[in-house]
Amino acid sequence: MGEGIKHSLTERSRVTNEQIIWQNRVDLMEKGIIGKTGRLIPVEDTDGKKSFIAEPEQIHTYMEWKRRGYKVRHGEKAVSKLTIWKHAPKKEGEEGEEQSEKMFMKQAFFFKASQVEPIEEKSAV
Repeated sequence: MGEGIKHSLTERSRVTNEQIIWQNRVDLMEKGIIGKTGRLIPVEDTDGKKSFIAEPEQIHTYMEWKRRGYKVRHGEKAVSKLTIWKHAPKKEGEEGEEQSEKMFMKQAFFFKASQVEPIEEKSAV
């Protein structure tokens, strides 16, 4: 692994998925790729100066939209591809060992709210 990649992963390990996604949402909104919700969010810069910014439109993965009761419309393309943390249980070792969790970085594709629609419930006939 190259030195630059190691350094990058070390820096990212201090950042949560929520922070990674939030920064990407702001960047996408500033580029005009996603819209705004109409709400203002209070923010504070590194100097402690407080201000308000427009809240960017929500983005989630395909599976997260599904978990929330939505489906990505057929043919829609992801608005962003991010490297985020993935949690997975470690394989069981010897008997009596505690189950632990491993974390690794994984590419994920994100869709904006205007690309999804509610999942229709099938009614019983």
